[in-house]
Amino acid sequence: MPSKLRTRVIAEWRGMAEPPPERDTFRPINDALGKVMSELGLGDRLKEDEVKRAWHELVGEFLATHSTPVALKDGMLIVRVLQPTLLYELDRVWKPQLLQKLKAKFGQRMVRNVRFRIG
Repeated sequence: MPSKLRTRVIAEWRGMAEPPPERDTFRPINDALGKVMSELGLGDRLKEDEVKRAWHELVGEFLATHSTPVALKDGMLIVRVLQPTLLYELDRVWKPQLLQKLKAKFGQRMVRNVRFRIG
């Protein structure tokens, strides 16, 4: 506060007009980043990263520690799993529920299917 007062007093003493107050031009970085990524043709990569980050919360702690999404291409999410039994469990039992959660979070078009691979 004292520095503003000091600045105003000095400006009045010098006979200079007080500068107009600064406008708040804050914008979330996501807006600019999304626009730049889209212009560079990397919008899909940004979406892929969002899906990868959300995997942990969607599948839970146990499945997240034993599986990792590695790619999202043309609506196909490819997930690497550690064991064949987990591959079977995810593919046969959990796949419909996982797809439903992914579609609810990211929309029908972004993730249309999930493929599990051992690796």
